[in-house]
This record gives sequence, structure tokens and C-alpha cells, in this order.
Amino acid sequence: MRWFGGSASPAQNGPLPTDNKSIGSLGEDLAVSFLKGEKYRILERNYRCKGGEVDIVARDPRDKSLVFVEVKARRDLSYGVPQLAVTPFKQRQISKAALTWLAQNRQQDADARFDVIAILLADSGDHTIEHITNAFELAY
Repeated sequence: MRWFGGSASPAQNGPLPTDNKSIGSLGEDLAVSFLKGEKYRILERNYRCKGGEVDIVARDPRDKSLVFVEVKARRDLSYGVPQLAVTPFKQRQISKAALTWLAQNRQQDADARFDVIAILLADSGDHTIEHITNAFELAY
């Protein structure tokens, strides 16, 4: 696991948000900052289509492959680790959206993979981020 906190995280005033939408937005902001720190190039955020949604589309600096990233953030572990929320159903939705993105951007022949970024938020700002590469295969 990678630790990510301090001045590198997006500005956060006061306590952590409690509503799911705000937690998700904070998680995505942290994931983007993390990926940029790893030299990924962010191509798109929150891509939506009829079949599903992809949180982040990025380019891996090492092999130039396209990376479709699902971000899961939690305030605590009462519902289990965040990555367990990427269920087979969710994987199919992400896969459909990824295929649509590839077609719309004429990238059908590009090397691509699916990653998950799991974030455990901490009131102190020292959030725990785990980047799981090749988290799942194309599912449709």
C-alpha cells in the first residue's frame, strides 16, 4: 500500500464529508493526484455512456497503455475494504463504458487494462491509497 497525505492531497477544510457523493468526489480527486504523482497522463474523468461509467481514463507512462480506473473510497471498514465494491456487475458496466470510449476515440487496437484505486480516508488527511493494477479482465 502507498501512503498519500500531507501537502500533496487536494485541499480539505474541516472534517471528512459524510455523504456518498462528496466522499466519491474526494476519492476521485485524491486518485487523480496520486496518478499524476506517478506520471500518469489523465485523459478523461467521469466518462459516462449508456452502458456504464469510468471514473478515470489515463495513460500509463511506462508502457503507454490506456488505463480505465475505478475509484472506491471509504471512511472506514464497516462495509469491508473499498475494492470489494467492484463487483462482477460493476466490472461489466465499466467494461461496457471502456469499450464505448475506445470506439469513440478510435483506440480499439490500443493496449488497455482495468485498475482499481482503493482509498481509506482518514480525518488526519493521511489517507491510505492502494493502486491495484490489472484488477480485473474485460467483462461483458
